[in-house]
Amino acid sequence: MEIRKLGNSGLAVSTLGLGCMGMSFGYGVIEDKQQMITLIQKAVELGVTFFDTAEVYGPFINEELLGEALAPFKNNVVIATKFGFAPSNTNPSNWSELNSRPENIRKVAEDSLKRLKIEAIDLFYQHRVDLNVPIEDVAGTVKELIQEGKVKHFGLSEAGAATIRKAHAEQPVTALQSEYSLWTRQPELEIIPTLEELGIGFVPFSPLGKGFLTGTMNESTSFSSKDFRAILPRFTSEALKANQVLIQLLQNIAREKEATPAQIALAWLLAKKPWIVPIPGTTKINRLAENIGAANLVLSAFELETLELAANELKIMGERYPEHILKMTGR
Repeated sequence: MEIRKLGNSGLAVSTLGLGCMGMSFGYGVIEDKQQMITLIQKAVELGVTFFDTAEVYGPFINEELLGEALAPFKNNVVIATKFGFAPSNTNPSNWSELNSRPENIRKVAEDSLKRLKIEAIDLFYQHRVDLNVPIEDVAGTVKELIQEGKVKHFGLSEAGAATIRKAHAEQPVTALQSEYSLWTRQPELEIIPTLEELGIGFVPFSPLGKGFLTGTMNESTSFSSKDFRAILPRFTSEALKANQVLIQLLQNIAREKEATPAQIALAWLLAKKPWIVPIPGTTKINRLAENIGAANLVLSAFELETLELAANELKIMGERYPEHILKMTGR
């Protein structure tokens, strides 16, 4: 697989990364550990060098999984993890609070290093912007960790343009991780121009719309109470039915290219900017291979224009998150 650089930082990673959250968190199932180790190591074999996790995924067990799976390859891969969530004061099992205080950032860094079995965190993201802590203090703390050799690069997740600028002025931001796909295109308005101006890379999470853009869902698809999609407005039966028009568009192009809808969705993202590195997640080796196939799929200028024009005409039903979660984004 070809290599891309995240902005002006010089951090080189595979064209597609692997989002590992779903192996331990979010989708209602904690997958078999040994099977996931096999999958992660298969990803390395297929050329993936960029792996994404976070303290809160589990919590803790996803980092431990990557630490074990990637131990034989730790000098040849880039591991990104995140700080910033903390247990609720009233319910320690509910990690819904934000905590980016300097002392907590330092604690997370130390603990993540142990779980990941590495000497330095390649890319350390603030998971969500904490309005109780000035972003300059957050960036300054990560800057100290970089100077101490415990972290190599600083990142932000779901931050707004003003926050990105303030953080970047204190400590250069290597990458922003935010949701971006054919059905979540808000970053095109302000975020992508800001990143381009500042030389910051972009790491889209949920580039396949939490599974929707694979074309395998319809209005009859249901989710368990432990699957976080069960509370997302875009995954109601009504929204799943209304948004099939986007799947039909992807399927039409996929047939012409002898590809899959997921591959078209990823190829579209890769064509947007050379410093965009999507991190699709999966727990299945056949899906892993399918996603990686998108790295070699080239959409012509005409095909891209056709896809853009058609997608621009679509009205996506449903917000991507409930209101209380949306309030944590774009700050």
